[in-house]
Amino acid sequence: MYAIVEDNNITQYINNPKSVVIGDVRYPAKIFELWSQSEKEAIGIYEIIVDKSNYKDPAYYNNANSTYTFADGQVTESWGTATPKRLNDENAVDEDGNNILDDDGNQVINYGLKTEKKRIIKQQASGLLAPTDWYVVKASEVADYSVPSNITTFRADVRAKSNEMETSINGASDVDALQALFTYTQQADNTTTRPLGEFPRLEN
Repeated sequence: MYAIVEDNNITQYINNPKSVVIGDVRYPAKIFELWSQSEKEAIGIYEIIVDKSNYKDPAYYNNANSTYTFADGQVTESWGTATPKRLNDENAVDEDGNNILDDDGNQVINYGLKTEKKRIIKQQASGLLAPTDWYVVKASEVADYSVPSNITTFRADVRAKSNEMETSINGASDVDALQALFTYTQQADNTTTRPLGEFPRLEN
């Protein structure tokens, strides 16, 4: 991405190479490919440098809108300070601070990141258990049938791991701590792991 700078002010942004008019001269799109950086800058075309030092994962933070500045012969796109998203649930209120109720008179809840992440964990656990549900159904309907021990163990392990993960999520003290639970890092043996751990898999 490029910016056109005239009289020290950014006057245009260019996402893709195209013919441009600077002053009274029209330049063909080919200059973006054929001209050197210094040649383009000599007529006011600068490649935009992206500074993401303040940009954070939008799954956990609300990022400020990016801004473009021209200084010291360089056009930079940067972001302001990111704001962490809500960590815990809270009651929804109107502009006067009064609780907002739904059509049935129940309090409307603004759910936080912890609840969102726990929902994901529950969905993942449910997805792992679903393929073996038929064993349990059959055992409830057929008197002389019992669920194989490896299936019973697997299902119990999935539920235990799900509970363990939710406990870890509940214990996160802030957004960064919550994000860290889900962040994979490379280990000395070249494997990648995350503090939250993984669900067990059914062994054939």
